[in-house]
Amino acid sequence: MSKFKLSVIALSVVTLLTACDDGDDGVDGTNGADGSNGLTSLVVQTELATGSEQCWLGGVQIDSGLDANSDGTLEASEVSDTSYVCNPDTFGTSGARLPYSVLRNDMDNTFYPGSTFEVRNGGYGSDLDGHPTNPMQFYALTDRGPNAKYRTAQEGAPHGSGKIFPTPDYTPRIGLFEVQANGSIAKISDILLKDRDGNNISGLPNTPSLGGTGEVPYNTDREVIRADMTQPYDADTNPAVFDDYGLDSEGLVAVSDGTFWVSDEYGPHIVHYSADGVELERINPFAADDRNLYDLPAEFGNRWANRGMEGLTITPDESTLVGIMQSSLDNPDRNRTDMTRIVTVDLATGAISQYLYRQEKGSNSNSAIKAISDTQFLVLERDGAFFGKTGAAQKQVYKIDISNATDLESVAAAGTITQDDALGLVIDGATLEEVINDNATDGVYDQGWGMLANLGIAPVEKLEMVVDMVDEVAYPHDKMEGLWVIDGSRLGVLNDDDFATWSKSEEGAPLGQKYLDINNTVIDGNTLYIVDSLNLTEN
Repeated sequence: MSKFKLSVIALSVVTLLTACDDGDDGVDGTNGADGSNGLTSLVVQTELATGSEQCWLGGVQIDSGLDANSDGTLEASEVSDTSYVCNPDTFGTSGARLPYSVLRNDMDNTFYPGSTFEVRNGGYGSDLDGHPTNPMQFYALTDRGPNAKYRTAQEGAPHGSGKIFPTPDYTPRIGLFEVQANGSIAKISDILLKDRDGNNISGLPNTPSLGGTGEVPYNTDREVIRADMTQPYDADTNPAVFDDYGLDSEGLVAVSDGTFWVSDEYGPHIVHYSADGVELERINPFAADDRNLYDLPAEFGNRWANRGMEGLTITPDESTLVGIMQSSLDNPDRNRTDMTRIVTVDLATGAISQYLYRQEKGSNSNSAIKAISDTQFLVLERDGAFFGKTGAAQKQVYKIDISNATDLESVAAAGTITQDDALGLVIDGATLEEVINDNATDGVYDQGWGMLANLGIAPVEKLEMVVDMVDEVAYPHDKMEGLWVIDGSRLGVLNDDDFATWSKSEEGAPLGQKYLDINNTVIDGNTLYIVDSLNLTEN
């Protein structure tokens, strides 16, 4: 901090007493005794740098008080009043947009025929995490790149349903950003994710043995992305290109040693990357994968397609990874309920624990998790609605505690309860997902949860709702996905803008610009909000 002189105000009063005279021969009165010298009031301004607890974007601290020892310096013991003038920002109201570049701008905009749209990079909102040592910097993660559904039933996809990739050579990446004193966001650098040999990975799907769910990759000409694009597709001699190192990256942890952990939706995979983005080790539910450091429980491989491990964090002592699935598992078949799972992995031993989380409504998304202690966490829960289009949306952050939740891995087989190697904990032959789903009535899942409670199986406890972003800022984005715990009271919130690319749901594949409003005038973009005065410490 730099101090500079504002003013030094000397307060002294001298009173001259004079006697009245009665004319030519008056006699002066006797001088009175001198009064005590007055004290000097001092005011000192101290410039606050960005990251200050009182003024996060910097500002001025104003201290004032009386110079009790008359040495001309305002000492700490003499300060009687302190106030702050903080640099203004819009983080808590309209947010601040992240910068972007344009990947391509030559495709027709399905929302405005005859015009084209920008595919933007952008796309950094899958998750974020604070820089371990710089309080004004954060890392933000992209997913696999811009894409759109390509369905056999709707579009006649020639080789099966899959995804259209406008930029199939896109490499998922981690961006380093910095909050500027003027309230803007600057991008410092990009870290491209790489395989163990240092080659850039892609966002293309994995093969079925490693979590691929039959998503055939197509380009914008509706051609299968294949090994030799100059030759026709052939399932045997010129097949579709899959990438077993490819990630649909969603969760991010920035470790104090400069490395990163990333979770994804394809496997789900949890991958450890060096500071330069080179893969070091990984964890997934496929025991046959010889790249694995540890194995997740096999049931995690039964993810709902495109709803894998959306959130990832690490305990404050950096000993344990904690991941949360976005939605219910399709375990073993389709389930759309209010139950999802949290998994913890001890990095030293590989010990696994597993807990249930109950969402506010069925088919919600848990898009981020952040540790505030070994047992308490912030969990982001949302729906997929645009508040600006529907007038109603759920974008909330809860504080949870796993202390009294049932660790599914520790439940012993007894009576109707068994542990299945492929399906996890099973009750009367039904998976936990089936217990909840099959006993639902009109989308209400209380009966299934009651059955689990009767067996002594308890979900994590929701301690409180930390913030409702719709109430807080009329949150306009559909995909609130990233959380950044800045300190004990400030929380950063970031959205996934889908590379500003969207498709009409009723048409599937035709692409266009992604808009936030019903009139298709406001283009979506990665926007950082920072909400203050929250309780982000352990209860």
